[in-house]
Amino acid sequence: MAFTRATGKHRRPSRVHRTTARAAGVAALATTGVVGTLAAPALAAEPEVEQSGLTPVVTIGDSIADEIDAQAVAQKQAAVDAAAREAAREAARERAAEAAEEAREAKERAAREAERKRLNTFVAPITASYVSTAYQAGSSLWSSGSHTGIDFHASSGTTVHAVGVGTVVETGWGGAYGNQVVIKMHDGTYTQYGHLSSIGVSVGQSVEPGQQIGLSGATGNVTGPHLHFEARTSPEYGSDMDPVAYLRSHGVNV
Repeated sequence: MAFTRATGKHRRPSRVHRTTARAAGVAALATTGVVGTLAAPALAAEPEVEQSGLTPVVTIGDSIADEIDAQAVAQKQAAVDAAAREAAREAARERAAEAAEEAREAKERAAREAERKRLNTFVAPITASYVSTAYQAGSSLWSSGSHTGIDFHASSGTTVHAVGVGTVVETGWGGAYGNQVVIKMHDGTYTQYGHLSSIGVSVGQSVEPGQQIGLSGATGNVTGPHLHFEARTSPEYGSDMDPVAYLRSHGVNV
């Protein structure tokens, strides 16, 4: 009785085909080191060559092939996990850099605001005092015939303050002004403090709003202790401007 060999799509794959496919997988995985992790005796347990009349191939058992597949999947998953971890680390570095930049910018803004506030802060030269002689008041007491500044009521030894940020440009005896201090303000104007009993700053020194620069007194051409205060456009006599308007324009209640 003649037997017909099964053909077509219902034909069961031969062991040669299956082992050839497995061998191809082994060859591919060998480049990644997966096969190298398998025990040599396990491979040796399989026949070296299957005599099929076709090109000889190495065959391996189903359990070894399954282990190779599992290791390939694990290796692929490990690569995916490593990429995910690196992406997370990079995102964290970017967030940290952004936070540091925001903190730096906030610090710079705060510093600029503090400096702006410092430069724009002005105070009265005598605390809790009042103007006893007005600007441009007429009298024979003054060589120009009128008052070039304002007088603040103050007994001898009262603290005299710099009215704002500036640099001392002149100290010492000023003739009719007695002991005086002249300060160049940060905006280029000048202020003068006269009739001092003592001077507490030196030329070139930087001063801050409210800083003590001397003590009031009665030196020079005076009839009694007080502080003579002038606002000027230059350090020289004759460049005076209204001290009350000057102080009020900088927020000082006079």
